[in-house]
Amino acid sequence: MNHPDNHHSVLIITGPTASGKSALAHALAERRGAEIISADSRQIYRELDIGTAKPSEEMLDEVTYHFINEKNIEEEYNAGDFAFDAFDRIRTIIESGRQAVVAGGSTLYIQGLLEGFSDLPQRDPQIRRQLTDELTSHGPDALYRRLESIDPQHAATLDPTKTQRLIRSLEIITITGKTVTLLRQTKHRRAQNIHFRPIALDLPRQELYRRIEQRTDTMMENGLLEEAEGLFKRYRPLMAHSRINALETVGYKELFQYLDKKITLERAIMLIKQHTRNYAKRQLTFFKNRLNVDWMAAPSDKVSTERCIEELIKTMH
Repeated sequence: MNHPDNHHSVLIITGPTASGKSALAHALAERRGAEIISADSRQIYRELDIGTAKPSEEMLDEVTYHFINEKNIEEEYNAGDFAFDAFDRIRTIIESGRQAVVAGGSTLYIQGLLEGFSDLPQRDPQIRRQLTDELTSHGPDALYRRLESIDPQHAATLDPTKTQRLIRSLEIITITGKTVTLLRQTKHRRAQNIHFRPIALDLPRQELYRRIEQRTDTMMENGLLEEAEGLFKRYRPLMAHSRINALETVGYKELFQYLDKKITLERAIMLIKQHTRNYAKRQLTFFKNRLNVDWMAAPSDKVSTERCIEELIKTMH
């Protein structure tokens, strides 16, 4: 058995969406008998399958995965929760004498593992309701200006249209009486003995966009519309008066617009591709500007996949 007080290196395989990181991590984990810590903020939800490119049942049988199909859509789960839980799982895996491989592209999840996380308060339903009412009455700009006047440094990192993060930021300030910037300066890090080695997959922009187009078409062929329709029917009453963060996912929200007869199916598919490209761009910007990662050429066939696996195995010792 390995003891958690020894120093352990844990590989993180990340990169933009559709870069092939999940397939590479799976092949590596299968080869090494490792367990995968999924750093994908959407694959944790049970009902989001096709649109999140979740591992198949066969893959889940071949390799032990964590943070796949563990939450219901209505459950809130954030990067801080993930960092706490992931450290615990990784320690348990190491103690059992096995290796852990982190795989995924959710930037805040990866950042939480690499840089630690802030001891932020739990959600307060009453404060959240007040802020949501304020959002409905006055719009996101008013909330953003309020945040800007209290915590300009944090406000500068937010997109004013991302109202969930706006509400969460003001909720934290209301509960603690401190700015988010100040709270984040005090990072708490568990499992100091774990050294994360982040490797991001890189590929030419046009090839990445081609893969995104192809993957979207494949998802539609595999039943994404039917999956979205089932979710729309089930959660439409709830979505009418409250925001469900998990259902704001690219691939679903566009099809919900189609199912709500606001846009055509052709337009919805075009928007999925466009929004996925935009997401990939944001991921790349984050990896390049905010995180200290090593870059590796994304594999494109069996030969290059094998070469990548051999390179990655060397870093796992």
